[in-house]
Amino acid sequence: MFAVVFLAIYTANLAAFMITREEFFEFSGIDDHRLSRPTSHRPSIKFGTIPFSHSDSTIAKYFKEMHAYMRQFNRTNVLDGVADVLSADLDAFIYDGTVLDYLTSQDEDCRLLTVGSWYAMTGYGLAFPRNSKYLKMFNKQLLDFRENGDLERLRRYWMTGVCKPGKQEHKTSDPLALEQFLSAFLLLMSGILLAALLLLLEHLYFKYVRKHLAKTDRGGCCALISLSMGKSLTFRGAVYEAQDILRNHRCKDPICDTHLWKVKRELDVAQIRIKQLEKELECHGIKPPPPCKRRQQRSCTNCLNCCLGSSKSPE
Repeated sequence: MFAVVFLAIYTANLAAFMITREEFFEFSGIDDHRLSRPTSHRPSIKFGTIPFSHSDSTIAKYFKEMHAYMRQFNRTNVLDGVADVLSADLDAFIYDGTVLDYLTSQDEDCRLLTVGSWYAMTGYGLAFPRNSKYLKMFNKQLLDFRENGDLERLRRYWMTGVCKPGKQEHKTSDPLALEQFLSAFLLLMSGILLAALLLLLEHLYFKYVRKHLAKTDRGGCCALISLSMGKSLTFRGAVYEAQDILRNHRCKDPICDTHLWKVKRELDVAQIRIKQLEKELECHGIKPPPPCKRRQQRSCTNCLNCCLGSSKSPE
């Protein structure tokens, strides 16, 4: 029982303490109700962007309530916004997705995370002077990079960096402590105390109470309960139990056979001695009460032989 409870508690604590859980706001996007209606959520979420940027103008155009709320949390540049997110001064920072992906990939401890879908996606452009001789060469080379997959490889190399080894240090869970298994050990101690109490009560019953119950138990209820416990209430019942045990469970030890042979020999000697005493009594005219008819006939025959022998001796 203790092993089953201990295993159940260990499994529950393993799931609760050993599995790493990353807690963050799982936003569906910039149109998430916690962002678009920030005053309807308690506690309110602190988020901002850079004033007069493309992100700020888009939010001001389509999410006026959100834009008015986030003014108090705006930052002057992207690095300040990211640093405030790391220090928990801000819960979220809204800006261009490509820039945020790059900064997230460069985080040494991998504590930054970009969530939600992109909103109002636009492309980047490079301006050339009118009728520039480099325009066609640039477009051709850009198309070649795109067809060969070089642009995608460059994007993965520069925009999705790999986390540093320090990332594992922040995700290592604490080992299980003894305090988390107190309930199992309390159950074990309770079982030990209960077993000791029952053992003490059983000892007191067989030493002090049992003999008094045998005298006062007239209805037989206590005897029935005592038999259900595996012990007879009286000495006679204990003898019957011992006879049943000897009858049904024969001893296989050679010492038992030696003891049994010795007892049989003593019994035979006792029977012979009894017969001799019976003959002497009958010869003196004292008849012992015969146990059976056959035994009585045998006693009379022995008596005649004895008397005839004594009558011949004077002659």
